[in-house]
Amino acid sequence: MDATVWFGVLQAATLVLALVLLYRPLGDYIARVYSSGRDLAVERGIYRLIGVDASAEQTWRAYARGVLAFSLVSVLVLYGLQRLQAFLPQSLGLPAVPEGLAFNTAASFVANTNWQSYSPELTMGYLVQFAGLTVQNFVSAAVGIAVAVTLIRGFARRGSATIGNFWVDLTRGLIRLLLPIATIGALALLAGGVIQNFAGFSEVQTLTGATQSIPGGPVASQEAIKLLGTNGGGFFNANSAHPFENPTAWTNMVQVLLVLMIPFALPRAFGRMVGDNRQGYAIAAVMGTIFLVSLFALSALELAGRGTAPELAGAAMEGKEQRFGILGSTLFGTATTLTSTGAVNSMHDSYTALGGMMPMLNMMLGEVAPGGVGSGLYGMLILAIIAVFVGGLLVGRTPEYLGKRIGPREIKLASLYILVVPTLVLAGTALSFAIPAVRADVEATSIWNPGVHGMSEVLYAFTSAANNNGSAFAGLTANTPWFNTALGVAMLLGRFLPIVLVLALAGSFAAQQRVPETSGTLPTHRPQFVGLLTAVTVIVTALTYFPVLALGPLAEGLV
Repeated sequence: MDATVWFGVLQAATLVLALVLLYRPLGDYIARVYSSGRDLAVERGIYRLIGVDASAEQTWRAYARGVLAFSLVSVLVLYGLQRLQAFLPQSLGLPAVPEGLAFNTAASFVANTNWQSYSPELTMGYLVQFAGLTVQNFVSAAVGIAVAVTLIRGFARRGSATIGNFWVDLTRGLIRLLLPIATIGALALLAGGVIQNFAGFSEVQTLTGATQSIPGGPVASQEAIKLLGTNGGGFFNANSAHPFENPTAWTNMVQVLLVLMIPFALPRAFGRMVGDNRQGYAIAAVMGTIFLVSLFALSALELAGRGTAPELAGAAMEGKEQRFGILGSTLFGTATTLTSTGAVNSMHDSYTALGGMMPMLNMMLGEVAPGGVGSGLYGMLILAIIAVFVGGLLVGRTPEYLGKRIGPREIKLASLYILVVPTLVLAGTALSFAIPAVRADVEATSIWNPGVHGMSEVLYAFTSAANNNGSAFAGLTANTPWFNTALGVAMLLGRFLPIVLVLALAGSFAAQQRVPETSGTLPTHRPQFVGLLTAVTVIVTALTYFPVLALGPLAEGLV
């Protein structure tokens, strides 16, 4: 192997070591945040301001109403900020965001997706960026963690009619977890050269005598939480490939660590809160296994550089930054598509055909390895419920998980959760080509690469939207009436339908008494269960998406 490959391996090994070192202390801290019976003074002030009784817990239905009401208000406020941009301070002279694009963007950031059908530096002023988009980066991440915590409580509690208080969980996630770590992350990025200013656009003279407009902005503060909250998006159109957002290989590693640290620590919090750390290790082992296999596959495919252009060039460097190289790009791409981050430091549309399929597959897995903050853990726990049920059928053992029976109600809710996102992905892709007027518009205005790759671009878009990722095959022009509306709806349904189902499951489990373990109980902390859960995660995806993959990236890559 040459020096660049060894450097890439060293980067991956350093990242794994950092995550291992953070797993226990960060996971234990998260468990304490959501288990503590004491409120901070600033939290008590917030509760008084919004009229919340912090000691009053909610049923799953009331909790769900809180999540949905808060998110609806968030969509309306963010939509209004965009539409009123021309009248707001720090707008940089930019006009109001058009209606369709404003709806799509509001849905995107509230749903923790950060899909961007626009060039941020040419569309959003500073006030909308930090008072609208950055705020949603914080609160949407806090919502995801809060929902995951309710499912943990469902397993931990016995005969309880309540699962917590949404407003308390939201506030604690913001004050005690996201704000402190994001502040540290922003300072680290500032030290690495990420910009933070309100300079607007600066006109400079180039060496050839021409003039160029250089954008500024409060980038470091937004960059830290976009990554920590697995939001994605970018302050600039080039995202984390832009030197103002991601200047060096060192900051690239910091950004990947910010993306992965909370999702990989949440299994530890899960183990602590249910009283069995072995359960957390089992979930983390599944996440880690899938992550490493995906990273190896994508890196191998891109290093092989199959295709006429890469073979002639000697490497598959199209769309990749020289600063990061192939392995720096594949590490970042794997981390952001196996979570719900969607940030990019290279253009996935420029990957080799089969290499480009890997980010798509990562999202199709449900983004559970380790997944988004909160959403990754509750997605993996849903798959664990399915795995326990399947394992019980195979060996004739009682379907129980953590002392809670998996009955008809629970398996129906888990099955609906598994079906929601694939339905949105496949239906959205099919409608884009099945409706004559839509297909004509899509082919005429959106797809730059007709044929099989154009099909992959549309499939990637709906996969990214419904899974709340936000990355894209950049060859697709998505700022059209159809895509703004269809992708916006996919993002909202792909976020909030699963959340309601998870909350219903949490309520169902919390109401149950704990079932004693017997010789017929399937152990869920052993390597056998880790293998079963890994297989279930991959097989569910393969059975669901293989036909459409055969029409897109597989057809392109195997010709």
